[in-house]
Amino acid sequence: MTEHTRRRALLAGGVGVTALATGGLWLAGRGSADPGAAAVWHDPPTPGGATPGTVPAQPGPPGVERAGTLSAANAGDLVKVTTSGWYNWALMDRTTGEIVGSKNMHETNMTASMIKAWLAADYLRRAAEDGRTPNAAQLADVRKMIRDSDNAVASALWNELGGRTTITRLISICKLTDSQAGPDWSKTLLSARDTCRIAHAIGTGTAAGPKWTGYLIDEMRAVRGEGDFGIRRVFPAAEQPAIAIKNGWVQRGELGVWNVNCMALGDDWTMAVLTRYPIGLAMSHGVNIAKSVTTQVRALSGLI
Repeated sequence: MTEHTRRRALLAGGVGVTALATGGLWLAGRGSADPGAAAVWHDPPTPGGATPGTVPAQPGPPGVERAGTLSAANAGDLVKVTTSGWYNWALMDRTTGEIVGSKNMHETNMTASMIKAWLAADYLRRAAEDGRTPNAAQLADVRKMIRDSDNAVASALWNELGGRTTITRLISICKLTDSQAGPDWSKTLLSARDTCRIAHAIGTGTAAGPKWTGYLIDEMRAVRGEGDFGIRRVFPAAEQPAIAIKNGWVQRGELGVWNVNCMALGDDWTMAVLTRYPIGLAMSHGVNIAKSVTTQVRALSGLI
């Protein structure tokens, strides 16, 4: 496969149990009071008059077709993983809008921290629409929620955004077909193909708006620590920092299952792998499912 048919110029979480937010935490812009919170890498960038950091899909050279063998008809048969649990996956070609994936890519799973990418996008877009600029403390909170998957920030932001109402906006703005709100952010139900649509909407600027899209993508590129697993870890080390991600993982004791989910955004592709399996298995089981699916898709697709 030639380099130009692969076109790998790419973009560059956390425990999904909802934490009880301190009253006024988000609105006051104080951030998490956790003294053990990880240090940030650098100060939040200040948006200005620069060209918005959207990630438009990049068309390939004229007359060049994808060299891969995956198609809507065969993707569900070609990619296989052995597991006692449930999983699905989807891959979007952002240049055409086509989505291929497992035969059950329309089925939903509780997102855990993967939904935090939308919470950030919804907050930032609405702030810009209202003519407001989040202060430094609020931007630091967004950073912690994306990079380090801070739950207290997510819970406070969920409340400020109207709870389930933010998911109503998600479904409308990102044109989702399968997904629905749950009782809290961690239990939002997304399908793999809808997750690809969310990542695409983030990349085009539809989700966060033109003022803040570059900022959000940079934060998703900077996901670190325990939340940096799955799809992008299959790529060569030099390419990984350019891939924007948000993952989610949680043990749900009341249901006896793990939820381990991955979302990734590239220049002309998005990908999702969602898993649910017995709680007696380790988190690594879901991580390995995501890596296996991604490895197979990379071998079979001319897209990533």
